[in-house]
Amino acid sequence: MGRVALEGIEFHAYHGVFSEEKKLGNRFTVDIQVDTDFHRAMIDDDLKYTVDYYRLYQIAKSHMQEPVKLLEHLAHLMVQDILKIYPNLIKVRVVIKKHNPSLGGVVNYSVVEVKYPDDYQ
Repeated sequence: MGRVALEGIEFHAYHGVFSEEKKLGNRFTVDIQVDTDFHRAMIDDDLKYTVDYYRLYQIAKSHMQEPVKLLEHLAHLMVQDILKIYPNLIKVRVVIKKHNPSLGGVVNYSVVEVKYPDDYQ
């Protein structure tokens, strides 16, 4: 078993409940980690036996372009799309950070983390 991950993917997007967030947008960071058996990829040097992190990036990018209210929902959508492409994954973890959320004080970021299978049992 091994892990394929993308960390610190940066986006400007328009997710949030408040009208200001929908109009101005915000900076977001996405981390994706997947645990899988890529033993054959190590031996055969063939992408078809592992997870293509380009595809992971495209999933994150497409969902970041479609505004939603809640980061929990956004992370869930990403997990579901990853599992559609790679149904045999052992674990999937998506972390989304909203930088400088408008809360009336100094906050570096808010964070939502969704894990499969933990959050789906």
